[in-house]
Amino acid sequence: MKVDPRQIYNLLLKSSQTDASVREIIIGLTWTFCQADGIGLCMSPGHPTRTLPWSGTLVKTAIANLAPWIKSWDSYQATVGMAAINSVINPKSPLLPESQPLLPKGSANLAVFEHFLPLIRGKRVVVIGRYPGLSDYEKEIDLMVLERQPSTQDLPDTACEYLLPEADWVFLTATSIVNKTFPRLVELSQNAKLVLMGPTLPWLPELADMGINYLAGVAVTHPEALRQTIAEGGGTRIFDTGVQYRILTLST
Repeated sequence: MKVDPRQIYNLLLKSSQTDASVREIIIGLTWTFCQADGIGLCMSPGHPTRTLPWSGTLVKTAIANLAPWIKSWDSYQATVGMAAINSVINPKSPLLPESQPLLPKGSANLAVFEHFLPLIRGKRVVVIGRYPGLSDYEKEIDLMVLERQPSTQDLPDTACEYLLPEADWVFLTATSIVNKTFPRLVELSQNAKLVLMGPTLPWLPELADMGINYLAGVAVTHPEALRQTIAEGGGTRIFDTGVQYRILTLST
């Protein structure tokens, strides 16, 4: 029986219960980093701000007090909440040892697309989010990219209502959980093979019950290098220094 994808937020809170406290949070240009007992990541909001009222107060805060921020409509609160949740779930997830590490021949940040290329040739493919370098694959496959801030190469995210129900494959950024578009995008993708992907991904088996076919998240390989890269403004660079993409099939 399928679970309403709107339950993702309750699932995240239930799965991240802990007595741990924050040791460090870094809100980098591209990634937000939370260190508690483990490390959790989330893509940072795409807009700068100078008015975060809680800056300088989060270290030693209980994860249990930050995790509920995932339900916030404030993008910075939701980002910190997701990173805090991932710092609990992902280091201990039994799914990570089961997952397949990707060793791409091309760009490490595009490893997921390289992996699935043999399966998606000749299929209608929709990608939620413009990944740097993705244009290389647009020459080989029937691929449409939906973006909240579209370039001339992209379609606006409102096109999801029309394109996702007709897609064969959908690659959905896990950042959709944070910006609250996840439930609707999952509903619209039920006719497609659905890949949830990115460093923001929580490694949870229950995502299969919501219609996710594949998880394509990351494992932290070099914690100190990851921290430094994020602190120094790293974006796709983290895939070369601190994390590795891994794939797990939840259902076919």
